[in-house]
Amino acid sequence: MSRSNLFIALEGIDGSGKSTQSKLLAETLTDMGHKVYTTFEPTDSRIGVMIRDIFSHRMEGDHRVIAALFVADRLNHLLNSQDGILKKLDEGYTVITDRYYFSSYAYHSAHMDMDWVIKVNALSAELLRPDLNIYIDISPEVSMERINKGRTSVEMYETLENLTVVSQKYQQAFELLSDVEKIVKIDGNRHADVIAEEIKQQVMSLM
Repeated sequence: MSRSNLFIALEGIDGSGKSTQSKLLAETLTDMGHKVYTTFEPTDSRIGVMIRDIFSHRMEGDHRVIAALFVADRLNHLLNSQDGILKKLDEGYTVITDRYYFSSYAYHSAHMDMDWVIKVNALSAELLRPDLNIYIDISPEVSMERINKGRTSVEMYETLENLTVVSQKYQQAFELLSDVEKIVKIDGNRHADVIAEEIKQQVMSLM
């Protein structure tokens, strides 16, 4: 796909600040005159709602089922004829997503084989790799502090033990795929504005 607009994926364990940085980056690029579309995974489609129901314990779901649902949700996220990522890119938008397939590689491989997770997401990777994967790096301990602050409940993956493994799996996936993916790691322990400026510089270097 030949285009001047970008597809940017923000990654990180829970509480890393992805949503905040997605919003700040979108505002910055919009102010600079770019058309920007922000999105997230799991999506708000019917498949995404099922995933969120499992996460919040309203519905039962095996880890393998969750991984498969993410595959379906992601393909719909890419291919939906109304507001799919590929459609938005074709329309000239720079697309910023809060999570993409590296989240699956990290979170699902905490419970099953990473090679399998990568293989079942292969079609998404073939359809569209991010121009830039931005990993906002925080410790699992900081993650839990942020999750627990002002929250009355936590989702199924939001435990210190699980997030410690997920953090390690992110690094494993990055090392495994460093030859085919553009990955930048950002220190997420600083003020949001400082993080946003570094992300802006990374994105601008591609434009």
